[in-house]
Amino acid sequence: MGAFSTPARTITLVRATSSTVAGLLAPAWPGHPWTGWSFSARWGTRETLTVSLIEPRLVVEVDVDVARDSAGRWRHAARWHRARPDLSPAEVFPFGG
Repeated sequence: MGAFSTPARTITLVRATSSTVAGLLAPAWPGHPWTGWSFSARWGTRETLTVSLIEPRLVVEVDVDVARDSAGRWRHAARWHRARPDLSPAEVFPFGG
């Protein structure tokens, strides 16, 4: 499967992009592997985000740097590039693969 297992976040999306992306997402199924996880609002803060888990079936292109913390999380937010609804996760190599 082409999905990676490290949670990540992007920079804030502009309204038009977030509206388009929202229409391509599906809510997570019961027992999603990230259920119960907390996500920080930004690096170095204890403030947590309220999140809506989704089914990982949308492929997107992002720009990321390679810095990770001791838990394996990316230290910096990914920068959104574009959605790729023409691809399925099975058609994409795993991150780092």
